[in-house]
Amino acid sequence: MLSSQLTGLLDSAPAGVTDALAVVDGFDAALERGLARLDPASTEALAGLADAMAATPLGPAVGEAVDKLATGSVADGHIAALAGARTALLGAVHDALLSGLDTARGQARDPLPAAGAPAPAAGNVLAGSRSWLTELAITGWLGVDRDIASGGGQTIEALLSDPARRRLAVLLDGLAAELQASCPIAAMGDVPARRWADLWTRAVVLSQDGGPLATAAPATEASGRLLPLGADVHEHGTAVQVQVHAVFEPAGGGAARLVRATVAAAKVDAVVGPAVWKLFADHPVLLGALAGQQSVDITGMPLLDSGDLLWDDGRAAPGEPADPFATARLRLTDAAASAVPALDRHPVRIAEPVLVEGYKATKPKGDGPPKISFVLDGVELPVDTGRLPAAGPLTAKLVAASSACIGLMRWDAGGWALQPLGVQTTVKRQPTVLHNGDWALGPTDPKVAKAEARNDALAVLQERAGRLLRK
Repeated sequence: MLSSQLTGLLDSAPAGVTDALAVVDGFDAALERGLARLDPASTEALAGLADAMAATPLGPAVGEAVDKLATGSVADGHIAALAGARTALLGAVHDALLSGLDTARGQARDPLPAAGAPAPAAGNVLAGSRSWLTELAITGWLGVDRDIASGGGQTIEALLSDPARRRLAVLLDGLAAELQASCPIAAMGDVPARRWADLWTRAVVLSQDGGPLATAAPATEASGRLLPLGADVHEHGTAVQVQVHAVFEPAGGGAARLVRATVAAAKVDAVVGPAVWKLFADHPVLLGALAGQQSVDITGMPLLDSGDLLWDDGRAAPGEPADPFATARLRLTDAAASAVPALDRHPVRIAEPVLVEGYKATKPKGDGPPKISFVLDGVELPVDTGRLPAAGPLTAKLVAASSACIGLMRWDAGGWALQPLGVQTTVKRQPTVLHNGDWALGPTDPKVAKAEARNDALAVLQERAGRLLRK
């Protein structure tokens, strides 16, 4: 449960965070205009980046890159230095924010592990990736046309054929698709400069020879009991991912720790709402644990240093009933959190489970998107109801009527917010507990279940696919 230090966490950002983000914003604006056309504002922004990194090991490389850009000269190494500087700044912001959150919730965290061995060089395919990313940086988002946006096609195709480089391939493919869909970018009313700069920066880092591969070797094979806290559902037009946050109790004793189990599936736009759970039919144990509020016994499940379980339903078995709120109250603060891998050290990726209760919730008002806050110890904690999935029973009104909430603390748009995973609330004057994963085995609300039965898009698609195959 969040401690009394929540006041300090919400009132102001740690020292240096605002300045660091201002440097990042300046670089992103320069990247939007293009590094080949440096106006006074871009020149000042790049000088600020060099100054911010001057006392770090990256300082000389970043300073050289900025000097070369000023003379109209640029090479892959200069682009890599700039991307590395931006990554380091956002990593430092992430660490400062996460440290403050860990203090507020009384959470222990593992130290950073030693760096692993570098990945083998991938030859021309990575060089092709770097070349396209350099072209994007020189041109700037506002100068990107369809020819430039599609310029990485051959490289992406080659990377997709290498499972070890799948992370980079999917990232480049997604960036290219967004750019092509946005052309002509110069005509856009609001260019997503921060998002595209994030994608570009990560791609540049992954494109370096000796850089990280798609997956790391599992640190351990975990056996013991998994106590789910809640499910975070990420849904897009062509994919859906369910990330289960849980407390893991090792077999034979040992300290409990926070872990995540993630499963994903491809889909089409027509499959939405509770129907997305049907795409995870290969994971009945995990879905049963969410729907039935049960623990899971796992045996030999690969567990990464990041706290991520590589989920294998064949290594899991249903356990005893386990109330997520009881788990949160009794085990959440005692469970150690894992160190965050280098590439994941970004403020937007912070998503840490917390329990809050004893608050007064504001009620949604008006016709616009409801804005809810929990007032706790005199401090207002914004609640991000925009992340509530259509695949579960939670709504903004139910959250506003709640008295306790398990959620993820996130930092975005310059401040903290709570994303609900489950609440203790009131329905028809009766105390009720609701979670995002309650409908993992099908809707429990009769009206929703009836509507799903009438409009089963997945069943229709499967029937049509079967008809085509029979032909």
